Amino acid sequence: MFDHFFRHPFMSRAGIDALDAASVVAALCQVETALARAEEAEGLLPAGTAAALKQALRLEAFDLAALADDVGKGGNVAIPFVKQGRSMLPEALKPAFHRGATSQDIVDTALMLLLKPRLQSCLSHLARLRRAQGELMRRYRDTPMIGRTLMQQALPITFGVKVAQWTWGVCQAEQRLQAVVDTRLYVQFGGAVGVHSGLDPSGIAIMEALARTLGLESPLLPWHTDRQPVLELMGAVDAVAVALEKAALDIALLCQSEIGELSEPAAPGVGGSSSMPHKRNPVACARIRAAARQIHGQHGVIVNAGAQPLERGLGEWHAEWAPLLDAVLSLEGALESMVPLLEGLEVHEASMKRNLRLSGGAIMAEPATRLLCDIMSSDDALELAQRAGEEARRECRDYAEVLLEFSAVAEGLDPDEVRSALAIELYIGSSLHQVDRCLSYLQSF
Repeated sequence: MFDHFFRHPFMSRAGIDALDAASVVAALCQVETALARAEEAEGLLPAGTAAALKQALRLEAFDLAALADDVGKGGNVAIPFVKQGRSMLPEALKPAFHRGATSQDIVDTALMLLLKPRLQSCLSHLARLRRAQGELMRRYRDTPMIGRTLMQQALPITFGVKVAQWTWGVCQAEQRLQAVVDTRLYVQFGGAVGVHSGLDPSGIAIMEALARTLGLESPLLPWHTDRQPVLELMGAVDAVAVALEKAALDIALLCQSEIGELSEPAAPGVGGSSSMPHKRNPVACARIRAAARQIHGQHGVIVNAGAQPLERGLGEWHAEWAPLLDAVLSLEGALESMVPLLEGLEVHEASMKRNLRLSGGAIMAEPATRLLCDIMSSDDALELAQRAGEEARRECRDYAEVLLEFSAVAEGLDPDEVRSALAIELYIGSSLHQVDRCLSYLQSF
């Protein structure tokens, strides 16, 4: 029961339902019948064997509870699965079942089959996310806000360019994940020690035919203890998680009461507190960040299990299953939270404007220093700009007007030039160009 309260809330409900015990057994059956079909094509089994196996391996006949109980005895689910499956077969079919395969062939391939639809679902969510990000960029391309470094006010940017930065990060990660789904979800087939023992010279051809039948990629070689395919998959999943977490962290920080520049979409019963009714907590951001933190840890498990001994792993392979599945379900769950979050994100432009002027314009000390260097030494310019900034902040006055009260400034510079150069809303650097550049980039997808 703890799964429902402490683990599953951060995962995709659709993904959890799609990976139930019956679905796992169905994938195992699919691999076995596809293997028989590939061996038929090579003349190693009589025609019709695969069809007969498919008919005899009835999903409802498998004892799922017994399979679960027996996994620990054999070390993986394929061993009790093959035992139960063989018991359903007539004697004439038993030699054709699981021919030339080892348990890792069946489990690794079944995992790829199970994960592929979930990864494709993640890519569908990412496409929808791109559309939401593009809409935000277009709508708030010119909306000035304060940029922050080391958690402090720095210089102005636009909200559009902030979204563009989120988008660029997500798109880079999405491309990694797309490449894995398109070309790196490999079939596994090598037999007992990875060299197709007893199937020579047809082993490679069977491996390639098996991949075609199942809609997976054929590897150069079997990868029983070469876990680069799993490392690449997990790395791509984690890259997307990092990009989502970055955006969620920014949003949560800007939702703080004292800042108030963003709010998560309002919905009945969402974001409430058990003891403080006035609160509107950024729970979508919390879900996304919690899922991402889980994925980072799961990535660590996969990396630590990456170097596996000799021809078959001793616990390392076994350690991959749960974190790999959990990570993909958590990513799908994080995307299910992120998409509606950005589609309904509330942007408070008045708060952004207020926070821009929180320092009275003292954030403009950097361009002011450059301006003052035209009429005084750089050291004097820096000192005066800082002095005026402190006075503007302390007295809550406009920075340009404070600066113009100094006789050296009033006499040496045109007042309108000073006011124009220190207009906070206009000092946004290449923000607009970056938004346009990112929007153009999105059109390439």
